[in-house]
This record gives sequence, C-alpha cells and structure tokens, in this order.
Amino acid sequence: MELTSMNKRESGFTLIELMIVVAIIAIIASIAIPNLMAARINANESAAIATLKNISSSQAQIQAAGIIDANGNGAGEYGYFQELSGARNVKTGTPATSVTVSAVKVAPPVLSGAFGKVDATGRVLRSGYYFQMYLPGVGADFLSEADPTAAYPTVDPSQSEVLWSCYAWPASFGNSGKRAFFVNQQGDVMASSNATTKYSGTTTPPSGGAAYVTVSGVTLSMAAEVAVNTTGTDGMRWTVVN
Repeated sequence: MELTSMNKRESGFTLIELMIVVAIIAIIASIAIPNLMAARINANESAAIATLKNISSSQAQIQAAGIIDANGNGAGEYGYFQELSGARNVKTGTPATSVTVSAVKVAPPVLSGAFGKVDATGRVLRSGYYFQMYLPGVGADFLSEADPTAAYPTVDPSQSEVLWSCYAWPASFGNSGKRAFFVNQQGDVMASSNATTKYSGTTTPPSGGAAYVTVSGVTLSMAAEVAVNTTGTDGMRWTVVN
C-alpha cells in the first residue's frame, strides 16, 4: 500500500495541478507585462526629452560659434543633424545663388555621429523615437534635410540665424512611446499626449507646423507663434515639460 502511494506521488503533477500552475503564470504575466511596457514607454519618453534638450544646447553652441555661415555675414546659423554630427560638411550659399556643400565641417561635432545617419526624409531613429529637424526656407517655410547623397534644401541663411525646430514621436505608438515632443530656438521642450493624432513611425509623422498656432489670414511658417500650453495646428494641446 505504501509503495503504491509513493508511486502516485512520484508520477508528477496531475492535470488539475498543471492547470492551476498555468493559471497562476497567466495572472502574473497579465500584471507584469503591462507594467514592463509602461516602464519602457516612460524610459523612451524621458530619453526623447533629454535628447531634445541636448539638441537645443547643440544648436545654441553651433550658432554662437559661427561655424555655419552660409551667407558670409559673420552671424552664425543653425544646422541640420548631418551638420551638427559632423557627418557632412556644412551649407554655403543662399537660395538666390544656390545652396551647396562647403569645405567646412563641424569638428569636433556637437551631436553624436548616430544623428548623421538620417533616412531619405531626414529622420533619425533613437531609443524608440524618430527625430526630425527643420530649418527655414524663403518665407520661413519648413524645410527638412534628406539623405547624405542628396543636395541640401534651399535654406534661407538669414532666417536660419534665428529659427529652427525639431520634433520627436514614437517609432511605434503605444509600444515604443505615446507622447510627441517639440523644441525650437526658444529652448522649451513641449509635449502633446498624441492621443488623437497618434503620430507613429514613418507612416504618420507630425507636419512641420504641428506645434504652431494657426492665425486666420496668415500663412503658417516657422516664424509663427508656437502653441505653448495651447492647441496647435494639429488639434493637440502642447505643454511645456521642462
């Protein structure tokens, strides 16, 4: 009798016991996985904010140093990712004379070399977020850079002495991040909940004017008012987070 009882105990778990174990694991997973995802999203969003602050500091540094001076007037200008990272020589020339690549490179670079690896639309992917830089063209319209083999856009050097902007949005909304972020020459990092617009990856990026205010009868441009703690042209409320 004792041997039979021992054999039953040594034969392993019963089906009911296995089902209970599986149920417990499922409950634990249902609690842990959302928490892990939320932690990853929070970490990526914090990294995006820190990156935009770093970009803002880099732009201020490069403009003050006067390394980019496409029109040769002695006043420094803001730059694209490829310029700030030292991946490409800086711009020279004006829209009237054609904007080309100069013989000057930012050295040492003020941004990580990783920011020089832009895609065909000028976007950089870092820690679950895409970043895109804008500089003003004639009329302060929004111009983004292209890949390293393409020509520089016809940036207006006089306008780019005082204007620039950069957006950051999730590579995968709800997975790598939720909020969208913005910074420009004013230095304040702003955020939108991105709940309605759901900017995500390369398919649904924010437009250049998303975080600006629409004024009736006035053409939207980089010289427009930024939507600080109010609704932008994309219908989302942008609030200062730093």
